[in-house]
Amino acid sequence: MEKTSYLFILFLLLVGGCENHTLDISEDKPEAIDGMIFVQGGIATLGSNDPEFKASERPAMKVKLDYDFYLAIHELTCGEYRALAKEQKLKDFGKCENDSLPLANVTYYDAVLYANAKSKSENRDTSYTYSKATYDSEGHCTYLDAFVFHPEIKAYRLPTEAEWVLATSKGWNPAKFSWNANNSEYRAHDVCSAGADAFGFCDLAGNVKEWVNDWAGHFQDTTVTNYVGSLDGGDLGERVLKGGFYSEKPSEMNTVARGDDYTVEASTRAERIGFRLAFGQIPSPTWLDANGKAKTSVVSALADAAALKKLTGTYNAILVFRNDISGNLAYINYNAGNLSVTEIYDSIEVYHPDISPDGKHVAFCTKPEGISGISELYVRDLNAKGTHRIKLDIKSAAIPRWRIQDNGDTVIVYVTDAGNNKDESAFKETSTWQVKFENGKFGTPKKLFNGAYHGGISEDNTLAISGARLLRARLAKKGSTITEKARDTIWYDKQQACNASLAQDRSKRTAFLDFSGEPGEDFVGESYTTHERIFIADSTGKLIQSIKSPKSYTFDHSEWASNGETSNIVATLTNINGAHTQIVLVNPSDSSILELAEGVELWHPCLWVEHKTQSSQDASSEFVLDPDSAGVYYTSNASARALKWRYKMEVLWQHKDSANIAIMGSSRAYYGLDPTLFSAPIYAINIAMVENTIQGVLSFANNYIIPHIKKLKCIILSTDLDRFNSRGGFWNKEAWTLPGYAYDRNHDFWSINFPESLLEKTKKGLGDEEYVKKMLPYKGYWHHASYDWNENPSPSNDSNWFDLDSTRFYSNLKDLESLIELAEEHNIWVIAVEVPQNPNYNKTGAYGKYGLRRSIAPRLLKSINNLSTTHSNFIFIDEYNMGENDYTSGVSNDDDHLGDKGAELLTFRIDSLIKTLDIEFKSSK
Repeated sequence: MEKTSYLFILFLLLVGGCENHTLDISEDKPEAIDGMIFVQGGIATLGSNDPEFKASERPAMKVKLDYDFYLAIHELTCGEYRALAKEQKLKDFGKCENDSLPLANVTYYDAVLYANAKSKSENRDTSYTYSKATYDSEGHCTYLDAFVFHPEIKAYRLPTEAEWVLATSKGWNPAKFSWNANNSEYRAHDVCSAGADAFGFCDLAGNVKEWVNDWAGHFQDTTVTNYVGSLDGGDLGERVLKGGFYSEKPSEMNTVARGDDYTVEASTRAERIGFRLAFGQIPSPTWLDANGKAKTSVVSALADAAALKKLTGTYNAILVFRNDISGNLAYINYNAGNLSVTEIYDSIEVYHPDISPDGKHVAFCTKPEGISGISELYVRDLNAKGTHRIKLDIKSAAIPRWRIQDNGDTVIVYVTDAGNNKDESAFKETSTWQVKFENGKFGTPKKLFNGAYHGGISEDNTLAISGARLLRARLAKKGSTITEKARDTIWYDKQQACNASLAQDRSKRTAFLDFSGEPGEDFVGESYTTHERIFIADSTGKLIQSIKSPKSYTFDHSEWASNGETSNIVATLTNINGAHTQIVLVNPSDSSILELAEGVELWHPCLWVEHKTQSSQDASSEFVLDPDSAGVYYTSNASARALKWRYKMEVLWQHKDSANIAIMGSSRAYYGLDPTLFSAPIYAINIAMVENTIQGVLSFANNYIIPHIKKLKCIILSTDLDRFNSRGGFWNKEAWTLPGYAYDRNHDFWSINFPESLLEKTKKGLGDEEYVKKMLPYKGYWHHASYDWNENPSPSNDSNWFDLDSTRFYSNLKDLESLIELAEEHNIWVIAVEVPQNPNYNKTGAYGKYGLRRSIAPRLLKSINNLSTTHSNFIFIDEYNMGENDYTSGVSNDDDHLGDKGAELLTFRIDSLIKTLDIEFKSSK
């Protein structure tokens, strides 16, 4: 019956749909695209000024679309996907109940791969480019390396959020045209079986949520033309979902909402998530950056931290460069989780940035190499705001380079003029200086020698380099230094050279570019164009290597990037039009080239790489940890959940010898119990996690918590009765795909000999500064704002799940008892807490956020509590109490999580309970 109505609606759309939408269809009779509706440009309003909406959904922002596009009538169906997947060799996700159901449980990357395949099937160019795809065990794409969206391409793609909202403007009516909590039986239905709206679209409201193209960012109170989203997804890499789904009430569906229960990232997938395609190019697109500034060109990060680590040996690397379009300093922090390009806005010109040895500051000047004249030198903090900018108070200083002297002082070497060094007398009038930089302040400048040697000084002070027309070298005489007895000379047969850089790895190698000089042609044995090759000379000026640029490109702005041992060369690539469109990392060991960033005009890259230091691991130890596995609990293509777990592991290793209480469970415990509020001698850590299950708690406790927290006296966990049908989770699959956990498992979770340097390795692993600031100081807890409970909550799952399948409940109950027994063997208490949810669920017939009939809940709660009669180390506390409790106003963060005020109350009660137990806490010092 549903399939018949679907076909009938399609027939009506094809033969009569135009009659209802004459105002929205071009008089030029646009090309007809099967299964799509032509939408004329117009004004769409994203977000809202209503304070009830999330901060990420405010304020209201108008978007003017001055172009037309096509949007699919309905969500992509299983049948459509399967047909194209076979033709274009896409991954097979398994079978749906029938071909007319919307394809669901797909990632953002699954959707864009389908869009590309659709374009290819019609011999079109593609809207998305990437270098490599990563898939999970079920065939879903979880990451695309070097992923770039090309709005200028006329092809199939996901709609932008603004396009999606504009399409809803004529016919949004969830009460009439949607599968929702009132009629869906908590499942998806055939597309278009709920009817078509006034514009002819089906299921924009309800059925499944839909991926749109945009990165999630903050709106501005303004009008933006051809808005295509944020420049990036911020620290968490957030994407946008629209439209509501089958478990939401019509009253809860709106065109403002753009997320889900948890952080939406490109690898997120769930049975409630699908997509529909759009078609068309987007002329003159506009992005908004993190500061709300409009950008008409984008700098895209291409390589991830894992790719960079293969060349540099570390995740801790930062790329800084000049965006020549804006004149601003920009940077990519590869150890910041989600890769994003951050631009520091300022009116001061920025050339030749160089990052301090500790990676916290950046020095730059206001004149580029080859240009004479007064240049100013500044240092500022390397963060999004570029705080604490300070100017060196001298007449002129150019091309700064950081150094650490033998006495441990950090200094900046600079020259008085960076102009053409070809004229001997003019060159001798310039000079090279250094100035100490300590505690955010400059010391007194000190002259080193005459001549502008801005290409670098060797670590042993016996060689200095300059290259701005001529490759000049200053060589120390035997037994002396370049600041004492030295001679000046010209290398490369006095032929034109530039962009000279001296490696800081004790090799005294000089990298430079030339102008197809005779020495270069003799060395490589063929002719070449200007800047086509990077040349490398030894400490005497003798050529030892040449690296050719990629076809149709030449090099510019070449600089060494070294950790003190391993050195690569960072450079820009210039296209045939002279535009510096890419930043690359060149590996001298094999001449391979890694693409780092892409943009319109990128200049003067500097790649800071954390210097190698002596590991705290005992050098005499027979066992050495594998640096590619030990502590690597997160990789750039892992989920946001894995990123959180990576920091929970750091919390565990940091506090394992002091903690005596472990807080475990789901996000309700993560946000509901603050370990810093427990009174001494309790020393608690919060290892609870988003979407964790009882099964996951048992696994983690068995492998990590009980073996390593030697003073452990009590485990506190959330029970989450309405989630007692959830199994699996992070510890069932994803954890073991990550190097750190697999390495731990292969070494029996270090149950016998714990490697002390594992904490150090974990700290140096890929991560995100946001978690360093917001999770680590609070021993695993994450602060959340507190609000009043929502007056009209609705469950997200079918309340009949226990009636339909009770086996998962009893499996979880068995796992809970196994955890209690495991703890009992080690004289450890287990306190299980039913964390308060929105008391207004008592108006719905559902027990909580994830359903369960209220009439059944008391019996199931009793079965949990009964475990205390057979296990003396178990206590069950029902703080929810079917909504009848004193967690009233101002204590919630959302319908099933407490905010800080609620967490304070719950923590106080558990703390008081523990004091009544006969627990002898050992000193945590």
